[in-house]
Amino acid sequence: MKFISWNVNGIRACVQKGFLDFFKEADADIFCIQESKMQEGQLKLELEGYHQFWNYAERKGYSGTAIFTKQEPLSVAYGIGMEEHDKEGRVITLEFEEFYFVTVYTPNSQNELARLDYRMQWETEFLKYLKKLEAKKPVIFCGDLNVAHREIDLKNPKTNRKNAGFTDEERGKFTELLSAGFIDTFRYFYPEQEGIYSWWSYRFSARAKNAGWRIDYFCVSECLKDRLRDAKILTDVMGSDHCPVELDFE
Repeated sequence: MKFISWNVNGIRACVQKGFLDFFKEADADIFCIQESKMQEGQLKLELEGYHQFWNYAERKGYSGTAIFTKQEPLSVAYGIGMEEHDKEGRVITLEFEEFYFVTVYTPNSQNELARLDYRMQWETEFLKYLKKLEAKKPVIFCGDLNVAHREIDLKNPKTNRKNAGFTDEERGKFTELLSAGFIDTFRYFYPEQEGIYSWWSYRFSARAKNAGWRIDYFCVSECLKDRLRDAKILTDVMGSDHCPVELDFE
């Protein structure tokens, strides 16, 4: 099975930049997007052979997620069941026979860490949500987690130490998540690989210089590790300030 996750930074704009060509070529079993930045009815995607599930933010042109899946899920849930966290369209969960599949767009801590305290609350509640699912069956989750975990996960760790996405607090929460029994699949296959990123600022020709961050992930319950085949970061795919990430799964 092939799973793909992509922060499209506005699906309507991404469609103008070749999204559908990549979608067809990828032929994924499950394809997730984050930061759709749209409301219901603003775009109709014709994706033959796929069931579509969208979670929109209440605020227009902001956040939002979607999952497109070939196999119809047993059930679908939106959000994590907490009103204060579920207004921004950040989580969709599909239940299949053998696992739960979750896509997430983690809140950004923002400039001057204005939202770091909220982010910490979110992290705690999201991990609780994952563990609650995992009590029933294994979990695969993916998306823009808005954190570079280790120094090798971004080009300039020293100068970004206290910036959103690379604070000690955010990195610590990701460590906590892994310690709770989840695998960062890219690091599972490529533990010391450097220079592979999934997001580049639109400023300062960052992508041309490969001055990026690895903040998009596929993570799985540890009991699924024998079914992992490969994890890829598709750096050649354009259309957003992020590139897609892929999990190959047996």
